[in-house]
Amino acid sequence: MTIIAAADGSALGNPGPAGWAWYVDDSCWAAGGWKHATNNQGELKAVLELFRATAHLDDDLLVLCDSQYVINSVTKWMRGWKAKGWRKADGKPVMNLDLLQELDEALAGRKYRFEWVKGHANHPLNEAADTRARAVSEAFQRKSPINAGPGWVRAGDAPAARRPALTAPAKARAVAAPTVARKLPAGPAHPELFAFDEPPTSHTVSLELSPDEHARLSERAARLGVSVEVLLRGLI
Repeated sequence: MTIIAAADGSALGNPGPAGWAWYVDDSCWAAGGWKHATNNQGELKAVLELFRATAHLDDDLLVLCDSQYVINSVTKWMRGWKAKGWRKADGKPVMNLDLLQELDEALAGRKYRFEWVKGHANHPLNEAADTRARAVSEAFQRKSPINAGPGWVRAGDAPAARRPALTAPAKARAVAAPTVARKLPAGPAHPELFAFDEPPTSHTVSLELSPDEHARLSERAARLGVSVEVLLRGLI
């Protein structure tokens, strides 16, 4: 199976408050950033963190990226830079060396390809990544908490080393039509899903899904080779 994900960066002022994000879908994405960085650094970091988040998987990875700099760095220039001791053809040091070297390590042994997409052209995955990267840069500008996203959360996959912690509350997305009730295992309640003073031994969660949403959910579960119940539990 091929994982399709978008990666994007944002910098207000360039350089300035900066963010990065990778995005697969609304339940599987991550974001972060810095108080001061460039857009290129954000673009590189987004791709780096995407490869790190999927390092435990054997699937091919298709990276949708609107940065020709990132794509060319990985597919055209990196080998020559390494051969020259991480220097360009004119002998000057390569910029963003630390990120490029980390990315070079993350790419080793991976099956991947890049596809350029035009930025700000209503490509749904690119727009989703861009929105989250920009939200982080704006949060740093305001000196407010950032939403780091849920990280890699896919049913049937072993979890990545560690999910990024949420520093701003994530909003649960309501969905609609056949009602699906599920018993969850005992354990502490997630503060964003439940607000019980003394959680019982189990919780029942009901989701209302439209026919189209239910069909997509069933199709995704079948594609992953798991039941709908296992898929739903993996999203929580």
